[in-house]
Amino acid sequence: MTFARTLMMYVARRFALMTGAMLAALAGLVALFDLIELLRRAATRQDATFALVSQIAALRLPFVAMQILPFAILLGGIVAFWRLTRSSELVVARAAGVSAWGFLAGPVGVAVMLGVVATAAISPLSSAMLARAERLDSQFLRNTSGISALAGGRLWLRQADAGLDPRGVAILSGRPVGPRDLRPGEAFRLDDVSLWRLSADDRPLARIEAPSAVMAPGRWVISDAVVFGADRLPAPAERLEFPTDLTPARIQDSFASPDTLSFWALPDFIQVLEQAGFSAVRHRLHFQSLLALPLLAAAMALLAAGFSMRSSRRGGVAQMIGGGVAAGFALFVVDKITGEFGEAGTLPVVFAAWAPAGAGFLLATALLLHLEDG
Repeated sequence: MTFARTLMMYVARRFALMTGAMLAALAGLVALFDLIELLRRAATRQDATFALVSQIAALRLPFVAMQILPFAILLGGIVAFWRLTRSSELVVARAAGVSAWGFLAGPVGVAVMLGVVATAAISPLSSAMLARAERLDSQFLRNTSGISALAGGRLWLRQADAGLDPRGVAILSGRPVGPRDLRPGEAFRLDDVSLWRLSADDRPLARIEAPSAVMAPGRWVISDAVVFGADRLPAPAERLEFPTDLTPARIQDSFASPDTLSFWALPDFIQVLEQAGFSAVRHRLHFQSLLALPLLAAAMALLAAGFSMRSSRRGGVAQMIGGGVAAGFALFVVDKITGEFGEAGTLPVVFAAWAPAGAGFLLATALLLHLEDG
């Protein structure tokens, strides 16, 4: 028992070191190409200095590491297991009666732990840094100004409205004012505002027209509002306060990629989106994909073992390693395809996020059962 535990820890340590080295190498390589692309785009921008471009590339680095983590586990595991097999360490251990399942528990545990850490700890850091990188990119390299750069310059928002109907909704439209044009004390303002209050069955209940609406904590402050009722003449202009659960950050996030939202913030944000009547499919899919990352990491570790523990005396080592890389790439492609189907609503979100990882895990387990137990 002591020998098996020592062997498991030894293999796990070799696996972790090689995976870490592969993750650093791949992340550095991708970051280098990203930096070159950013420098190409910044060549015609006078305000985009090399320091700024380097900052954007560095802010994207955790996101890049999250994306290539499964490949790093696969390639690092293949190299680690192949080196252990080539030095006959695993061959001797199996000849001594230690099952492959015994010493693979350590590497699989390391892979699962990497997935858990990436989901719970690295994902919030990655989302915050990526959001900062996207803002810098939009400001200096794309000449856009976030949500104020929408088609036609108008912003459309939808939120819950229980004032006239318990399950009613409100649709608000206006031109967002840029940060430089905001008055002191204003965090977010819309000009040329139109607000429609609808019932649960989309029956119009009231319409409000106003020159501006300022977002305050928990409410819209609408100045000089003219209210048009469903069955009466417009009321005189007045100052209204309209309750809302939206915030400037939530409005900005609703138009941003789900990758810029923290794993821990996604459930509440999804609930807010759905209460406002917006589709949260992309955010649900991203959340479920993060939850499935530990299982995908375990599948990659088992794939690496199945394709690299074959004895080099039998020949065909290059073909086996190439097969492992191809299998990992195929799993990645399937994951992306199911993700696209999930975003389109063709597949359930949970199935689209978990099916590739689950299928890869089962196939890798079947391969190891075939190699180990005949």
